[in-house]
Amino acid sequence: MRMLLKPRSIAFRLIVAVLAVELVSAVVVVFLSFGYERHAHFKSFDTLIHGRADEVMAAIGDADDVQNDVMLDQSVLHFPPDEVYEAFDDTGQLLGRSPNWQGAGAAVPPGSKDGFVQLDVNGRKFRAMHVHGERFAGERVRGSGKLHRVSVLYGGSTDRVWRAIDGAVEFYAAGSLLLLLVTGPLIAWLLHRGLLPVRQLATLAADVSADSWHFDPPASARMTPELAPLTEAMESVLKRLERSFLQQKTFLSDAAHELKTAVAVVKSSLQLLNMKRRTGAEYKAGLERCLGDCQRLEEIVAKMLTLAREENSRNAIGDVRAADLVGCARESVSRLETMAALRGVQVRLAEPDAGVGTAQVALAAEHCLLLVENLLTNAVQHSAPGSAVELRMTVEGREMVLEIEDRGDGIDPQALPHVFDRFYRGDPSRTRNTGGTGLGLAICKAIVDKAGGSIVLTSQRSLGTTATVRLPVVGRVEQVVRQ
Repeated sequence: MRMLLKPRSIAFRLIVAVLAVELVSAVVVVFLSFGYERHAHFKSFDTLIHGRADEVMAAIGDADDVQNDVMLDQSVLHFPPDEVYEAFDDTGQLLGRSPNWQGAGAAVPPGSKDGFVQLDVNGRKFRAMHVHGERFAGERVRGSGKLHRVSVLYGGSTDRVWRAIDGAVEFYAAGSLLLLLVTGPLIAWLLHRGLLPVRQLATLAADVSADSWHFDPPASARMTPELAPLTEAMESVLKRLERSFLQQKTFLSDAAHELKTAVAVVKSSLQLLNMKRRTGAEYKAGLERCLGDCQRLEEIVAKMLTLAREENSRNAIGDVRAADLVGCARESVSRLETMAALRGVQVRLAEPDAGVGTAQVALAAEHCLLLVENLLTNAVQHSAPGSAVELRMTVEGREMVLEIEDRGDGIDPQALPHVFDRFYRGDPSRTRNTGGTGLGLAICKAIVDKAGGSIVLTSQRSLGTTATVRLPVVGRVEQVVRQ
C-alpha cells in the first residue's frame, strides 16, 4: 500500500497512462481482429463447402437400369481427404459416401431443410452443408422416366479454419506487443524531452528567494501554449511578492526609525531636565514637551495600527457597507474648522447636486470619515495662509467622485509617484512644520483600495494639489443633469 501511495512524477504518470491506453487498445484490436478473422474465414469456408456440395449434387445421375434409379458417380469427385460427403435419395437409400466416412445411415434425418449443420464424424467436428435437389432417371420424352428427390451432405473439418484464425490473431497480438515495446521507450524519451521546459521553469523558480528575486523564464516555456499562462502567473506573483517584501522591509525600517526618533526626543527631553536642578516652571515646560512628544509617538503607533488593520482585513460575505459621503465631508469640515482658522485657511464645501445627496459609497461610516478627514487635514496643512481649500462631489455613472483642491506649494513631480508610500516625505522640513507622520495618505490609499475605488493626486508646483477619489456607489443612483 505504501508503494502504491508513493508520489510519482508527472512524466511517470503520463508514461504509465499512455502505455495503459496502448495496452487496452492492443487488447481491443486483438479482440476485434479475432471477430473479423472468424467471420471472414468461416464465410470463405462456408462458400467453399457449399460449392463442393453442389459438385456432389451434379455427380448424381441416371443409373441406366430398368428401375430408373439414380446413382452417384464418385469417379468425377476429387476432394481433400479431410472432407466428407454422402448422398441419399428420397427413400433414404444411400447413393454414395466418401471413403473416410465410416458408418451407415444418414447423418441428417430425411426431410431436413437446406443449411449448415454441425457433424461429429469419426470423433471429429465437421461443419457441413445440407442441400436438396431433383434428378430424372429414364426417358422423359416417352414418359417412362422417374423423378427422384435427392439430398447431399458435404462437410469439412473446422480445425484448419481455427488454425488460420489463431494464426491471424497471434500475428495481430505479436504486432501489438512489438509496437508496445517499441513505443514505450520512445514515449518516455519524448515526454522527458517535452517536459524539459517544466523542469527548467521549476529550477529557475527554486532559485528565487527573499534576497534574490531574479526570475527569467526560458523562451521554451513562454512559447509553449500550456506553460505560457503558468509562466506569466509566476512572473506576476513573484513581482507582487517582491513588491510586498520590499514594502514590508521599507515599512519596518521606516517605522523603526520613526519610533526610535520619537523615543530619542522624549529621552533627550527627560535627560535635559535631569542635568541640573530646575524651577517648577522649567519642570512644567519640560514635562509638557515630553507629553507632546508622547502624544506624537502615540499618534504614530495608532496610525500604524490603523494602516495594518485596513491592509489586512477582508470584508465578510454579505457585509453591506454604505456611508453618506456628503455627511462625512460636512462633519470633517466642521471638525477642522478651528485648525483651518488658526492657519488662516478657508475651507469651502461646494453644494452637491440632488443625486449626490442621495448616493452612498461602499465604505464603513468611520472609514469614510477617516478618509475625508485625512485628505482635508493634509490639504489644510500644506496650504498657504489666506488661501482656500475646496471640496467637490459629483456622481459619474456608478461612481461617486470626491475632489479636494488646495492652493499650496504643490508636490515635486519626482515625489508625486511616492506620496502613497508609508513614511514617505518629499520635504522633511515641511513634515516638521506640519507635524505629519507620513502615514495619512497611505491610510487613505488602503481604505480606497479596500472599497474597490481609486485615488489619484495631481499637482503643480506653486499652484496647488488636487486629490481625486472615486468610490463605487451602493444602491440606486439618481441621474442628475446639470443645467
